[in-house]
Amino acid sequence: MQKLTVFVDGQEGTTGLEINERLSRRDDVEILKIDGAKRKDVDERSALLNRADIVFLCLPDEAAKESAALIANPSTRVIDASTAHRTDDGWAYGIPELSAQHRENIANAQRVSNPGCYATGFNMLMYPLVKEGFVPADYPASCHAVSGYSGGGKRLIETFESPENREKLAGPCFYALTLRHKHLPEMRKHSGLARPPLFTPIIGNYFRGMTVAVPLHAALLRKKASAADISSFYAGYYRAQPFVKTLPFNIQEQFEWGYLNAGACNHTNTIEIMVFGDEEQILVVSRLDNLGKGASGAAIQNMNIMLGLDETYSLTGS
Repeated sequence: MQKLTVFVDGQEGTTGLEINERLSRRDDVEILKIDGAKRKDVDERSALLNRADIVFLCLPDEAAKESAALIANPSTRVIDASTAHRTDDGWAYGIPELSAQHRENIANAQRVSNPGCYATGFNMLMYPLVKEGFVPADYPASCHAVSGYSGGGKRLIETFESPENREKLAGPCFYALTLRHKHLPEMRKHSGLARPPLFTPIIGNYFRGMTVAVPLHAALLRKKASAADISSFYAGYYRAQPFVKTLPFNIQEQFEWGYLNAGACNHTNTIEIMVFGDEEQILVVSRLDNLGKGASGAAIQNMNIMLGLDETYSLTGS
């Protein structure tokens, strides 16, 4: 069997390293490598980009756009892990669980934008509620999320793991306080909301794992629904999705010490959906690995779908 050729452009970054590590377990791919000294050599990168069957772009936005523009081979299929193309209508948005149309778009695409980690958690909570008429498009949504520091890449990892910063960064750190986080455009567009949510992300002093929470007022919903109703709705909506686990309603009593641990999905491609609340107030929450379903795992899942393979291939149990 002829192996697929895969090139990870940006193989030294956090996401690139994890994609390479996941691909190394597979016997159906040949990973193309670039000499470290030639990482910025345009001709060398162009040759590899156009030789590969699948390209993963794990680069800053402008560099990702540059690499995408270098690809002239019509057979090369691209999965971009940057923010650069997530609201571009020419690229399929890479959350297949959102709808049958999303999955079909990915399967048929030459270009797929891998979603952001926060946006994955938010859109998988909100898109179904907006699509099915529970949440009006003009709902004044808020979103609160906590992530491990690995989501910020090498520089942030070095900052948090530096001995001189240990005490300074010991507690949770709010950031993006201008309310202009880079995931907001895709959170608005792909959730179906008319305006972006008021988004308050927090970095915790731990490596990986995240929770994304959206509070809802039952009185502001278009359809009458309690927290229990929303929990049942999610269970039905995502019942056929292998990487989505909907947890029982008001499951907090089963959590150790009653706390929701952000790291429970680490090193998997699983996203958990849970609902808390009552007849008046609803809290919908997702939990995922920001480097798994929020990055490298989602990228491999999208590759499998693009190639017509079982989407769980090389991801189950990882």
